[in-house]
Amino acid sequence: MRGLRQTVLFLLTLALLAAPFLVWWKAQALADWWQLRDYAAPAAVSSLASQDTMTAYARHVFYVNHPDIESNPAQFQQDCNESEKTIILGCYHSDQNGIFVYDVTDPRLSGVEQVTAAHEMLHAAYDRLSSKDRDRVDGLLEDFYKNQLTDQRIIDTINSYKQTEPNDVVNEMHSVFGTEVANLPVPLESYYKQYFTNRQAVTHFADSYENEFTTRESQIKSLKSQLDQLKTSIQSQEADLDGQLRQINTDRAKLDSLRSSGQITEYNASVSGFNQEVNSYNNSVETLHGTVSQYNQLVSQYNSVAKELANLAKSIDSRVQTQATQ
Repeated sequence: MRGLRQTVLFLLTLALLAAPFLVWWKAQALADWWQLRDYAAPAAVSSLASQDTMTAYARHVFYVNHPDIESNPAQFQQDCNESEKTIILGCYHSDQNGIFVYDVTDPRLSGVEQVTAAHEMLHAAYDRLSSKDRDRVDGLLEDFYKNQLTDQRIIDTINSYKQTEPNDVVNEMHSVFGTEVANLPVPLESYYKQYFTNRQAVTHFADSYENEFTTRESQIKSLKSQLDQLKTSIQSQEADLDGQLRQINTDRAKLDSLRSSGQITEYNASVSGFNQEVNSYNNSVETLHGTVSQYNQLVSQYNSVAKELANLAKSIDSRVQTQATQ
């Protein structure tokens, strides 16, 4: 009996000693349960998770943060604790304290919210990695960045993070590579499978809306080149016309002098050549008019595309737009 009592006491002591470790081990699960106890994902949030092909685990991480799609710029800036000078599309508050996605309504930019949601979910997932797993994943990300990444836009994106968020560069790599780089090394592809059943669906969204910008930027670059060439041609034609006109005025003065001095034979012999000069000048003027018309048409195209690009940029500008006073 005494032995049984000692055994029971030993087990109780062991249980009491183990309790703190069990609580620590289950702390994240308990915190998640508390966060999700009364939570039902809104249809728009659930739709984003589905379109991103989030796995059950990724959806869990996403929902724990009570994602909010915010259409009011002022509220969005406040939710993300950002200044009005900053253009952002989403944010994640560390320690699973919230995800906010800016509501982009321009149909040409369909996909922005999906990529943003996946990007912020990956920040939350990165927060949950153990030290051992994070070291391994960090190594994979840095190796890809240093040795295999060739997309200049992505390289520029990471370089900008080095300037703006130097302490979170690898964390940003984790989100950017997972949502915007279609082809990754096998180890990274395998890693991201825990978050997406079809990661290419997310990168397709990224390519789609990015193409809306790059296509117009390429058009603007091409039109600018054509305009520069036409401008040079116009300047050259104008200079040539000035030379022709000076010669015409000189020859006209000579003809007037011949006629006024009674040198009619010489005058008549020179009229034909003079008329040819005038006809050539008039033809050159018509050519210049055609070039100027072409230039003006390209200017109109350039302004139209530039306006489209500006409107696209405005669609993702989460900053509060101030109104001018009267």
